Amino acid sequence: MWAAFAVLLSTGLLGSPGGGVQLGLLSEILTRDGTDGYLLGRSVLNMSVGVLQICGFGAGGVLVTVLSPRGALLVGALLHLTAAAVARFGLTWRAPRGSGRPSVARTWRDNARLWSSVPRRYVLLALWVPNGLIVGCESLFVAHSPGHAGLLFASGALGMLAGDTLAGRFVPGRWRERLGPPLLLLLAVPYLVFAFGPPLPLAVTAVVIASVGYAASLLLQERLISLTPDELSGHALGLHTSGMLAMQGVGAAFAGAVAQVVAPSTAIAVTAALSVTVTLTLAPGLRPGAAPRDATTRDATTPGGVPDADHPPARGPSGRSAGSGSASAGVRTPRRR
Repeated sequence: MWAAFAVLLSTGLLGSPGGGVQLGLLSEILTRDGTDGYLLGRSVLNMSVGVLQICGFGAGGVLVTVLSPRGALLVGALLHLTAAAVARFGLTWRAPRGSGRPSVARTWRDNARLWSSVPRRYVLLALWVPNGLIVGCESLFVAHSPGHAGLLFASGALGMLAGDTLAGRFVPGRWRERLGPPLLLLLAVPYLVFAFGPPLPLAVTAVVIASVGYAASLLLQERLISLTPDELSGHALGLHTSGMLAMQGVGAAFAGAVAQVVAPSTAIAVTAALSVTVTLTLAPGLRPGAAPRDATTRDATTPGGVPDADHPPARGPSGRSAGSGSASAGVRTPRRR
């Protein structure tokens, strides 16, 4: 069993930077000049993932029946190797966005630079925590309904597919910054019905409706890019990916710990209630008017008084800082149609 945990740890460790590279490359290839290139491209990517997840759950069940769990895992590994070969030989070479020698110290400096902006902090936390807690709810599907867990997982993939389709194709630009918190609430609130031990049809319906809320990540990623300098966009998306995976693990651990004390259905509801609480706490900082839009300014200081690496505090003729405390946070004009 510990060997299996080691394999899972290694795949997560390698998958985190890989996800950041993938999203960074997507934002670089697609237009960022006022059109919706990244949003539509990310939406198509999410939709393809949703379709393949739905098909994968069915195909995985067939493989387990025909071969064995070990054989199904080996087929999955071969498919991953095939995808890696396609990426290696199908993508053209591109110059790196960063310059200089990569190092752990530089990574931490860039992380601190990204974290120094209050608007970016709110967006990153909104991308990490509510989502991670709902993944914790999903981790209890097997414990809640061993015979129908696959149906619940497939229902979640269907809802995610519908949400990404709606957000990517039909939500007008003026609504995107406003819909982040409501979609995060939609992601969690339907799971509260599990507190009452719902029958399977109601549980499936709740999971489908809730999973539409995963579209919040699509809108928040677009906002994160608009708040981030071009040279750090890939790093920001990588930080989002690594933080998201970490919080999904934390969410699953939290939900599992609660399920040791109460019934799995109750643990699902408790975890969802915590996600609702986190979203309501973050919502004020996610409002469109929470940070003035100015193309040249960022947070002058962090809450702890550390100068923002993007833009140091302005100084007057005497050389003193023009203000004290945290300056009002500015962001780039969002790239819309």
